[in-house]
Amino acid sequence: MIQLAAFDIAGTTVDDHGAVYVALRRAVEEAGATVAAENLQRWMGTDKIEAITALLRLGGVEPEPALVAERFDRFRALLAEAYRVEPAVALPGIPEAIDRLRAAGVKVALTTGFSDDVVEPLLAALGWEVGPEGQLDAVVTTSDVPAGRPSPYMIHLAMQRTGVADVRRVLAAGDTVVDLEAARNAGAIAVGVLTGQTPREALEAADHDAVLASVAEVPEYVGLGSAAPAVRA
Repeated sequence: MIQLAAFDIAGTTVDDHGAVYVALRRAVEEAGATVAAENLQRWMGTDKIEAITALLRLGGVEPEPALVAERFDRFRALLAEAYRVEPAVALPGIPEAIDRLRAAGVKVALTTGFSDDVVEPLLAALGWEVGPEGQLDAVVTTSDVPAGRPSPYMIHLAMQRTGVADVRRVLAAGDTVVDLEAARNAGAIAVGVLTGQTPREALEAADHDAVLASVAEVPEYVGLGSAAPAVRA
């Protein structure tokens, strides 16, 4: 049995209706960069300042620090507006899966390529809180670590915050290739899920332990019986 499940947020536990993809693309394209679909996919799941820096450079625009900061502010504004128009919701079966894991003694943490100022209102809108009476045992954002994915720091900090010492008993799941890379770099069980916009082929081509339809299947995957129904991608 695992002791900790560390899940990504957008596209993994939360349906944000693709808002992150759209906001990131628009923020970069408005600066005159060309955003190739494969580059956008590759940088999803990473720290968004790093993603903007990389996408600007790949799109033919020099990522000067002032421009990156401006584009990051624009990304946050676009994302906030998207969430206002169409609020993010928990993906089907996710709250139930989290409850089942925690009832079995498994700690559940969320890790994300977002900063605190993006994550806090998002989780508040969902009604998700950290603590014994809440839905989660920890939340780790890029504000908490020196580098985001594919570095392992968010997973390791989630371990620290939940009192888990053995990486072999940690499962990390996400909907992007960098989620899998971060899991591997952390020494954790690496699980890809198909609820985001990354094709199955891309996840299966990465180093992984499993590719599931949804985090809703994680309880069954770790031996807790039948999972809640999942939406197949």
